Amino acid sequence: MTTNQELQARREQAVARGAANITQLFADRAENAEVWDVEGKRYIDFAGGIGVLNIGHRHPKVVAAVQAQLDKLMHTCFHVMPYEPYIALAEKLNEVAPGDSAKKTLLLNTGAEAVENAIKVARAATGRSAVIAFNGGFHGRTMMGMALTGKVAPYKQGFGPFPAEVFHAPYPNPTHGVSSEESLEAVRTLFKVDVDPQRVAAIIIEPVQGEGGFYRAPTEFMQGLRALCDEHGILLIADEVQSGFARTGTLFAVEQSGIEPDMVTMAKSMAGGMTISALVGKAELMDVPGPGSVGSTYGGSPMACAGALATIEVIEEENLLARANEVGSLVTERFNGMAANGLDMIQHVRAAGAMAACEIMTDGKPDGDLARALVAKASQNGLLLLSCGTYGNTIRVLMPLTASDELINEGLDIVESCLKELTAG
Repeated sequence: MTTNQELQARREQAVARGAANITQLFADRAENAEVWDVEGKRYIDFAGGIGVLNIGHRHPKVVAAVQAQLDKLMHTCFHVMPYEPYIALAEKLNEVAPGDSAKKTLLLNTGAEAVENAIKVARAATGRSAVIAFNGGFHGRTMMGMALTGKVAPYKQGFGPFPAEVFHAPYPNPTHGVSSEESLEAVRTLFKVDVDPQRVAAIIIEPVQGEGGFYRAPTEFMQGLRALCDEHGILLIADEVQSGFARTGTLFAVEQSGIEPDMVTMAKSMAGGMTISALVGKAELMDVPGPGSVGSTYGGSPMACAGALATIEVIEEENLLARANEVGSLVTERFNGMAANGLDMIQHVRAAGAMAACEIMTDGKPDGDLARALVAKASQNGLLLLSCGTYGNTIRVLMPLTASDELINEGLDIVESCLKELTAG
């Protein structure tokens, strides 16, 4: 039997150091919300491939759709000889994307690729070059993605210089003392001191920040941002790479603010684990770049398109929008219960649907060390868990929405017992 230790030794010799791992455990197989390592140990999955598995590992409907497509066609490159699954998925995404405007879709591979193309389209459509993003935002590891990302360590260290004319404003975060109006005023201040609004092509925002800490932009802020963009002819891009596809209780988190963005970036849970992303935007914008100016060799592969179409069907058939709210309520109730029963380091419990989190605080300050220790100890006890946030002290949960209440409670029991052990005495 191959062991985790043996694979770790091979990994250290063969794989770039920068491709970090949260654990030194190696997956062998998985079903729904459980994973087994190469030594046969079972783990409850609260990480979900960092938000990729809203419908669980190897959902039977996705597996069947991918297998059926595999038997017909693997690759031609859509730009050489197109195929129906790409068109069918584009039609479906145009239908379900937020807002009533006519939409068009470009299929790609990763969230970062979707973001890159969103900026390309915005610049082409407006004839402007500058872009505004927000502190704490994460938009990928490509050069433009890093420039837009509002967190230096570990994403930007040693990789500059970055593309010019990217500006950052504070994300609205009442937990950390930034109100909606203060954030909007910070954008207006950028217009006064850093960049003429007539040079700004787009503002990009995660309606719920992922890596930034699972903070949700308040409705009044999103509506104010939409109005500010309209005032100055700026396009609004909603980055739904982590928050999309039912995680927040609506198909896309931005729907909850009652606004229509000009473009939406999508990836992660879009296809049940298959590699695919999308940029969906207003048709008149998406058609500005000329033929051949956007695209991707592997983008919208036939198998990934089949998986994405099946995923959307699963979300609808299994009523996962409602389930997301049930999961979020269960997790926040348990976190609040732990905090009320001696684990007072658990603070700022919050959820947008099942995009649930809490902060680990000691003496009123973020405690990233304790959060990291909890993640490590949880893995030792059979739970895959993630931390995030500017201070690394946010515990986020991204278990599949298809996980049973019993399994979720089992995982939360592990969180509770690990915290008690780490803080005993």
